[in-house]
Amino acid sequence: MIEILYFAWLRVRIGIPREIIDSQAATVADLITELRAKDQRYALAFSDLSALRAAVDQELVEFDAPLNGAKEVAFFPPMTGG
Repeated sequence: MIEILYFAWLRVRIGIPREIIDSQAATVADLITELRAKDQRYALAFSDLSALRAAVDQELVEFDAPLNGAKEVAFFPPMTGG
């Protein structure tokens, strides 16, 4: 089981802030593929990966990062400073 957190416009598009799923994903990219297949809301939210960032157990990672024993994955838009 892994907890998935959605922030900003991802939360709006998917309609929930978090969920716990049973995943067979080996990497963040594999997890995204599983999520896209859930329904159209997910497919739309994950349609442009250049507009997304991910964190595994609160550490910023690339999409090819392994999920070995991860408890939490968060998805959010790129952060900007100002």
